Amino acid sequence: MAEQSAKGVRRIVNAWFYSLAGFKACFRHEEAFRQEALAVLVLLPLGIWLGENGTERALLVGSLLIVPLVEILNSAIEAVVDRFGGELHELSGRAKDMGSAAVFLSIVMAALIWLLVLAG
Repeated sequence: MAEQSAKGVRRIVNAWFYSLAGFKACFRHEEAFRQEALAVLVLLPLGIWLGENGTERALLVGSLLIVPLVEILNSAIEAVVDRFGGELHELSGRAKDMGSAAVFLSIVMAALIWLLVLAG
């Protein structure tokens, strides 16, 4: 848990370590995140190479990075739902389904951006 009284550089350093812990936890516990991270590692150099200018490179790379970002948020939602409600509940299911839908849309968005940039 973040130290609320930290200020200045100490707060930034703390935030860095909490972020690393979040990446480690997601990588350790979420298969989807590992798969998406692997896809980013493979496709990121390709996006830099295939983009003809800075704008195209930014679109190709940025669209890739959105996918694991959304996956991290989805995993956080799922962890909170699981923590506070082991029983089946309509709202819990809805929250998890919406998180999954967000991941799906981020993947569709990345695919469309790659298609439009590379076809254009």
